[in-house]
Amino acid sequence: MNWDQIEGKWKQFTGSARERWGKLTDDDFDTAAGKKENLVGRIQERYGIAKDEAEKQADEWSAALKESAREVSARMRR
Repeated sequence: MNWDQIEGKWKQFTGSARERWGKLTDDDFDTAAGKKENLVGRIQERYGIAKDEAEKQADEWSAALKESAREVSARMRR
């Protein structure tokens, strides 16, 4: 899923993000506001990891969202 879509529906995706990054606070999610660079910064800070690793995690998460959306769409067409 692209980040414009994530940003536009951020409230819908925060549950999934909370499952992925349990150390992030409500304030972290509010600050991130669906923007990749903000989320990456919060992940970096809370988990003490390099920016590259935080970006990788964010990209993997957004790819998983895209795959889930495809699966739901395929099931609905059946």
